[in-house]
Amino acid sequence: MEFTPLAIPEVILVKPRVLGDHRGFFVETYVKHRFASAGIDADFVQDNHSKSGQGVLRGLHYQIRRPQGKLVRVTAGEVFDVAVDLRRSSPTFGKWVGTHLAADNFHMLWVPAGFAHGFYVLSPQGAEFQYKCTDYYMPEDERVLLWNDPAIGIEWPLIEGKAPTLAAKDVAGIPLDAAECFP
Repeated sequence: MEFTPLAIPEVILVKPRVLGDHRGFFVETYVKHRFASAGIDADFVQDNHSKSGQGVLRGLHYQIRRPQGKLVRVTAGEVFDVAVDLRRSSPTFGKWVGTHLAADNFHMLWVPAGFAHGFYVLSPQGAEFQYKCTDYYMPEDERVLLWNDPAIGIEWPLIEGKAPTLAAKDVAGIPLDAAECFP
């Protein structure tokens, strides 16, 4: 496995080794000691799986009192995946990083606790998104950062410049200057 820190070094792109031949492929998506040696020493307690159509944007979500670290990957289709640093003490507070995750590239992204996370579906057939979490989902603890807050300036690769399909909670997201953040 190859572990590459992004522009915000705590967010790490994971490229697993894929073994393939005429029969198909085999890939290890998580090996605890390899992740720990790369600085991702997490205990995962919950796995999630979602399916979304092309043009759907989910996020930017985080939990304020019980923050979750997330190891995310795409198992069908392609997304543009984003993490926003919400740690006020961080030199990268309010900054974002994004990367393409796709079923055919097998890449994963480690999004540590203290970050908002979201993704936008690029593939015509939609996408299936899976992620491991370091804490349980607590709906009362969830917060939503405004997906298009100009103060953050995420460069979403919107298809034909059309507005994304959003859930009501994502439409009602809070801008960074009013959001609950981490110390």
